[in-house]
Amino acid sequence: MNRQMRNLRRPAALFAALCFVCLAACGHSSSTGNGAQGTSAPQAASFPPAPAPEATAGFDGARAYKHVEQLVAIGPHPAGSEGIRRAQEYITGQLKSFGCPVEEQDFHAPSTPIGDVAMKNILVKIPSTNPNILIISSHYDTKRLDNFVGANDGGSSTGVLLELARLLCARKNAETIWLAFFDGEEDFNKDWTDRDNTYGSRELAASLAVSGDLRRVKAMILVDMVGPTSPIYRRESNSTPWLIDLIWSTATRLGYGNVFIKETNAIEDDHVPFLQRNVPSADIIDFEPAVLEYWHTPRDTLDKIDPRTLAITGHVLIESLPELEKRIK
Repeated sequence: MNRQMRNLRRPAALFAALCFVCLAACGHSSSTGNGAQGTSAPQAASFPPAPAPEATAGFDGARAYKHVEQLVAIGPHPAGSEGIRRAQEYITGQLKSFGCPVEEQDFHAPSTPIGDVAMKNILVKIPSTNPNILIISSHYDTKRLDNFVGANDGGSSTGVLLELARLLCARKNAETIWLAFFDGEEDFNKDWTDRDNTYGSRELAASLAVSGDLRRVKAMILVDMVGPTSPIYRRESNSTPWLIDLIWSTATRLGYGNVFIKETNAIEDDHVPFLQRNVPSADIIDFEPAVLEYWHTPRDTLDKIDPRTLAITGHVLIESLPELEKRIK
């Protein structure tokens, strides 16, 4: 995930640290790799197990971790690659096994730095009697880098979304909930540039505007890079204040005030196309120096993923839904 928008993407308070700590990572390049299958990636670190699902509103961090493991095993899967086709098959196969209604939004990004690239958003539209739509989203593509498997950047948030799907597709929800797995978040250029990124989220936001359904979208929550141990989620300052307040207060109530902290940063990500169309949106992301040491490098591997962090993130998302439902009635 190209978490920083070059300047803005680097939280000002961290700018000096990033320049020092992340020299290699900030050579962030482009988002594809080839779907190479023989990529060697370190196995899971010996983290303590995730809390039992009974303690996290049914969200199973161990299950979410298994999804990350399977995506990493595919190898690099940038937009337009054979690897991403395998990732798409895995995601849609899992969703269908949960009984989720799956839609595929095929589109082309005709003006990427490498030419026309076929892309695919994967959508789960969980119906309800309420026409209001809540979107929870992630991107699943990896950046176009040799041997980059994106365990944290792409894998962790996709694992969280798949586990959410297992829970949400099996129950009646007060609002219509969409889960959006975006393709083409990563840039093809070495650095994050104005239009070379967020292809999938821009496509969905634009198509909703054309269909008239955008007015039904009352909130959009993005998760990104949500797998590392000792996570820190700062309040993303481009996000809609009331939505950030709601999520962060829910986290504090659940005992995660040391994870969802009060300090802020400014990040460009897949929530921006929705913010630009006046949809209340929020980004949950760990973009701290410890993560940036391996961000957009071949070291973003499975050993960086802590099932407890996945469980914390999923728990907060699940418990935020009733608060959201009260807010948007």
